[in-house]
Order: sequence, then structure tokens, then C-alpha cells
Amino acid sequence: MKGKLEQFIEAHTPRINDTLHTLLMKKDIPESLQSSMLYSIHAGGKRIRPLLVLATLEDLDVHADHALEVAAAIELIHTYSLIHDDLPSMDDDDMRRGKPTNHKVYGEAMAILAGDALQTLAFETLASLPNIRPEKSIELIRLLAIASGAKGMVAGQVLDLEGEKKSLTLQDLELIHLNKTGALLTYCIEAGGILADIEAEKMKAIKVYAENIGLAFQIQDDILDVTSTTEELGKNAGSDESSEKTTYPIVLGLEGAKKQLMHHHSLAKQSLAFLEKDDSLLALFADYIVERNF
Repeated sequence: MKGKLEQFIEAHTPRINDTLHTLLMKKDIPESLQSSMLYSIHAGGKRIRPLLVLATLEDLDVHADHALEVAAAIELIHTYSLIHDDLPSMDDDDMRRGKPTNHKVYGEAMAILAGDALQTLAFETLASLPNIRPEKSIELIRLLAIASGAKGMVAGQVLDLEGEKKSLTLQDLELIHLNKTGALLTYCIEAGGILADIEAEKMKAIKVYAENIGLAFQIQDDILDVTSTTEELGKNAGSDESSEKTTYPIVLGLEGAKKQLMHHHSLAKQSLAFLEKDDSLLALFADYIVERNF
């Protein structure tokens, strides 16, 4: 019998994928650009970020109109970031989710433009939500800009690039990933809270959850880069070592990284006490993040 989280993922992932496809099937997008955008959107992926938006709302017992569009907008940002991260001038990866990366199929110029188009489409989507209070729409746009921009995800990528071939401390590493991975994950939870109109104290609690699962997510990625195969990951295993990046296993050792993983997992779940639910979807997602093997 399938568990609650598995049922939730199976029920909502197709809806997210359909929403993404609809957003990209605009008649006025040049065919070559649209093909490149669709290639990366349909390349697979766990859809954790959009699912977290929907899970937050479900745990808060709130139905929100346009939650799927908000969730899809975040996935557009995430997909753009992956296309750009894979470029030769960045992480220089040839494989993503078991398929050639966008620039290997469409060329570097088109990959850059596809990423640009996905990014701007995300903000167009949030700005076009019908029947939503203007101040709520503005807050969703403002916080996504912060999470994905020069004080968030982009900042994390800059720090990550500057940290290559350097010996970083645990504090350095956490700063990189609170921005590179954690900022967008935190926004997913915030977006759910904004749509649900929750009070400040509850928003503060779920942000603590989000920051800790963001760090846990990256630690598990670093561990899997060491312990998994290319086939299991869908991208080149050992890529962190070949790029001479400092990772949690390098700083803490493999066992130390696993302990740090469980530390953040524990803090994340403790922050959900206000939900008063033994099997909240957010708690199950925290388990999923640390138990996944890809």
C-alpha cells in the first residue's frame, strides 16, 4: 500500500507538469526557443519545489486558487538555473537527469536564451494571476526576485564558483547553500504561507523548516555525489571532486556529513510542531529528502 507522501506526489506531479506545459505552449514563442525550453522542462525531475508549495497549503488545511501556477513559476526558475549551471562557463556538465544537458542539444547560445525565457516567464505568470489581491501578487513576485536573484540563488552560485579550488569552512559552505539551494526552497514554503494568509509566527516556523531542509537537501546531494553511480544520479557522479569543490564530506568526512544531515533533518521536523499533525506532508518531505538515493 502506498504511503501518504507517495500518493500525494503521484496525484500532484502530473498536474504540475500539465501546468508547466500549458505555460510554455504560447503561440508567439519562436519554435526553436520553445523546443529548448520544453526540452528541459520535460527532462524529468522530482518537482520537489512546486510540490512543497502544495504540501504547505495542504498541511495548513487551506485551498488556494492558482496554487498550481505559483508552484509552476518556481519550477520555471529552478529549471532556468539548472540550464545555466550546466553551461561550460559554470559547472560544465554534459548530463542532467539522465539526458544530455540543454546546451549539448541546442548549443550554448540557445541554452542561455531558454534559461532567460523561463526566468521571465515565471514572473509573467505571477503577475498574471487573476482574482488575487494586488498586494499578495506583489509580495509573491518580490520574494521570488529576492530568492532567485543577487541576494539569493545567484549569490549562492557566485560564492560556489569563487569557492572552487579553495579550502572552505563549514560556515562558508552553509552560506553558499543557504543561498544557492536554500533560498528557493524557502520561497516555496513562504509562497504557500502567503497564499494561505498565515500569521507571522507560523510563517517564521515554516521558514526555519525550509532553511533546514535546504541544507539537508544539499548535504544529501554531496553525499550521493560520493556514494552513488552516474546511472543512479542521472548526472556524472564525482563531479564535485573533479571540479575541486569543497563539499560536506570533504569538510566533515562522510560520517560527519551524515550526522550533519540528520541534525538539520531533526531541526526541520521540530519546527513543524505548531501543525499538531503526526504525519504532516512537510515532515514526510523532510524524511524523503534525507532518504532519497538520486
